[in-house]
Amino acid sequence: MPRLPFALHHSLVPLLIILLSIALYLGEPLSSEILVYDRIAIGQHQWWRLFSAHLLHTNFYHLLLNLLAVFLLWALHGQYFNQKHYLCLFLGISLGTSLGLYCFAPSLRWYVGLSGVLHGLFIVGAYFDITHQYRTSWLLLIGVWVKVIDEQLSGASDSISALIEANVAIDAHLYGTFCGSIVILGYVVKHRIKNR
Repeated sequence: MPRLPFALHHSLVPLLIILLSIALYLGEPLSSEILVYDRIAIGQHQWWRLFSAHLLHTNFYHLLLNLLAVFLLWALHGQYFNQKHYLCLFLGISLGTSLGLYCFAPSLRWYVGLSGVLHGLFIVGAYFDITHQYRTSWLLLIGVWVKVIDEQLSGASDSISALIEANVAIDAHLYGTFCGSIVILGYVVKHRIKNR
């Protein structure tokens, strides 16, 4: 059984994400005023919101759920990433998720939360599990896509919406998962080119 990735080069960026999220939560309502995904503000060139919105949360339960997910993903897959790799993935999937919302979900005016990015990070981690011969991770990879498609067809869970006191942004889950899939495709292509 793999050990938890306690080494600093595996854990620093997830730890910073957790600490930043907590600090920004404690800084509300000012944090939301300047950092939330706000479609109108982004259209006025406040580009930082494409990244910063993912570190904000609607309430304590939303924050707790997302930070538990960060911890669990680190425990499952943290050993595959160093600081630079994880940071690039986090920022890339954050940007891709926000751009997906901006370009293809014009009715979504406001968004906060890590869940879209976490969907992307989860399937990238599952891909690395597969490359390390954990064949059951195919089920994780497929399961995320089944969940995301079901959300698109049936809508979000009412109980989760009530818990976080906001509509669940299922489109963020979709675009985060899509971005993670693009990252996986890039790894596959790179691997095949390297082995030629």
